Amino acid sequence: MAHSEQVIIEAGHGAKNYWRDLWKNRELLLILSRRDLSVRYKQTVVGAGWAVIRPFATMLVMVFVFDKVAKFKGDEGIPYPLMVLAGITIWNFFSTTFTQISHSILLNSNLVTKTYFPRLIMPLSSVVVGFVDFIISIVLYVLIAIWYQHFPSWQLLLFPAFVLLTLAASLAFGLFFAVMNVRFRDIAQLIPFIVQIGFYACPIAYSSSMVEANQGAWWYDLYYLNPMVSIIDGFKWCLLGDGAFFKVSSLYSTIGFTVAVLGISIYYFRKEENSFVDYI
Repeated sequence: MAHSEQVIIEAGHGAKNYWRDLWKNRELLLILSRRDLSVRYKQTVVGAGWAVIRPFATMLVMVFVFDKVAKFKGDEGIPYPLMVLAGITIWNFFSTTFTQISHSILLNSNLVTKTYFPRLIMPLSSVVVGFVDFIISIVLYVLIAIWYQHFPSWQLLLFPAFVLLTLAASLAFGLFFAVMNVRFRDIAQLIPFIVQIGFYACPIAYSSSMVEANQGAWWYDLYYLNPMVSIIDGFKWCLLGDGAFFKVSSLYSTIGFTVAVLGISIYYFRKEENSFVDYI
């Protein structure tokens, strides 16, 4: 006989037992994750192969436009296509996860209105889609790196730290936009615009070493206020080695900012999640 547990909803239950309920519903987290993955590639011919085609095609276009036409130069000793692909890989991980999290509540509106469970499960399940795409993209990067015979050195040991930092950043901003998206549907139109602007504002097609030549410019400090700048620079440095530009001092403020925003976003999400059903 299947085991079932009776849950009695009473005033204050969610607040007192929130994290315990989150753990108890881990099976629901897995089910939603599998469903999100299935929906992403449902009825597609190539399936998960899109996780390779997209970054590879983007890399080819960017290399043609910025290297061949605009004559952008990457860091010395590093193949330009490899530098671009590393940037695309980590940016796609952030943007896909951020977008999935931002839409997660509305995409699961049928669950929100019918049953009780910690709503944080929905954005957490969305993380899996971006992570699976990221793992597949990393395989593409490894193959291209072997082609150029450019192999990482000891910096690769810090690779997991930058992946976790990217995940924390996507959660920090995604949770905030998930709440706002429930209240104001204009946010759904704004999110693709933010992702598009961020793609060009971050050091993907170029190296931040080009920015260092403009330290007297009014926008220099604003550039490093973007937390994804140091994350992308650090990720490139892990994969490409010492030749890749990385301003370590910029990482300290990024970590502090990301942790602070993540804490605020979790607090804001938990405070507002009981009102989701009123807006859906």
